[in-house]
Amino acid sequence: MKTTDKILYWTPRVICILAIAFISLFAADSFGPGRTIWQQLGAFFMHLIPSFVLLAILLVAWKWELIGGILLTAAGLGISPFIYMLNFKRSQSVGMSLVSVLIVTVPFVIAGILFLIGYYRKKKR
Repeated sequence: MKTTDKILYWTPRVICILAIAFISLFAADSFGPGRTIWQQLGAFFMHLIPSFVLLAILLVAWKWELIGGILLTAAGLGISPFIYMLNFKRSQSVGMSLVSVLIVTVPFVIAGILFLIGYYRKKKR
């Protein structure tokens, strides 16, 4: 395996793992005073549902790059309007909302595209 092939193999996987870890950090806001430990744990696992879905997509992409690349790209592009609207309602700032979209969704789009490139490079050989 050539160095470029190794880079193309591992880069989307590492990007996706780091992005999922970043998304998972937002689940920590479910802990706080005023709720029982069971309510907090329930909220914590509810906040982790997107991370579990993205992890499942990553596992699919790891085995089947074409399907996973399409799913990751679609997930990144599909969730963008929702993240924009949520952040715009909170901040009333177009710029801050666009930055939030870029930070949260672009890594998944990039990883999806890299999975697709990797698939087509393998198919070409």
